[in-house]
Amino acid sequence: MTPNSEDEYEDLLAEWSDLESGLGIILANPDSTQQFAHRVLQYDRWMQGLMQRDPDVGLYLLFQLASNSPVGYSASHALVCAVLCHLIASELVIAQKERDSLVRAALTMNIAMTALQDILATQTDKLTQLQQDMIRLHPIKGAMMLGKFGVQDEFWIEVVAQHHAQGKEDLNFREAPTAVRLTRILKIVDRYAAMISPRMSRAGRSATESARAVMANTSARSDEIGHALLRAVGLCPPGTFVRMDTEELAVVVRRSSKLNQPYVAIVGQPGGELLASPRLHGTADGAPHIRSALPASSIRAPLNHFGIVKLGARAAA
Repeated sequence: MTPNSEDEYEDLLAEWSDLESGLGIILANPDSTQQFAHRVLQYDRWMQGLMQRDPDVGLYLLFQLASNSPVGYSASHALVCAVLCHLIASELVIAQKERDSLVRAALTMNIAMTALQDILATQTDKLTQLQQDMIRLHPIKGAMMLGKFGVQDEFWIEVVAQHHAQGKEDLNFREAPTAVRLTRILKIVDRYAAMISPRMSRAGRSATESARAVMANTSARSDEIGHALLRAVGLCPPGTFVRMDTEELAVVVRRSSKLNQPYVAIVGQPGGELLASPRLHGTADGAPHIRSALPASSIRAPLNHFGIVKLGARAAA
């Protein structure tokens, strides 16, 4: 269900923001969170409910959020990873129980370094030895914390413990043990989401650059995951900026039935001036075509996101 009014859009945006904020609170304060494991399940269900309304609008809001600001990075990154894992699980048709373990691992994989992760998003100095040690140990420490906070799902804990571990790439994806398969998915999603997000020390990459970099560094045994990611969100997901071959500026608003040929809202003229009224264009229908993806940092002018989302709704009608 696409928001039909600016109030509905603001309400939906507020729901995503509340979800991210609530997740950030329990990740930063797990010791003082009652029934921690149950709270994570609630946030997972909340996320699923929001995605069911309109997956393209959900992706639009998420990618705008993830690529525009490093503030509150840990919770934003966890939520983006959880949504991507949710979509990939559907693409790969994995069992519901495995999907639940995967998504909840994505939400909590960095629980042992939440505060540090937020600091690193704005840090320009090189890592201290203490920070390096915390990063190295956070998967195992995080798994131990989850057990302490009542998580009984062994795959959830194992995936968190192994999400930075090397090895076990010799088996085909479908032949690998459950924990290995789920960990491979999370590793790929984690790298992809980290690349598109900005740091104070660097701008985020474009979604296309991130996808290609992840695919280039993915073993042949895990190609199925990378292809599932591209099927789920495309080279240019909703919410990402692109340059058309006419030099016009556009923002992707909705996926189409044709892979990597999304609907876009053309928002800027070749000279850089914003259009008073953005126009909807299906790239699968003909010219103009997408020439390249752009990092969000290259777009500084404020946009009417409700108007763009509403324009994209026409493609779904």
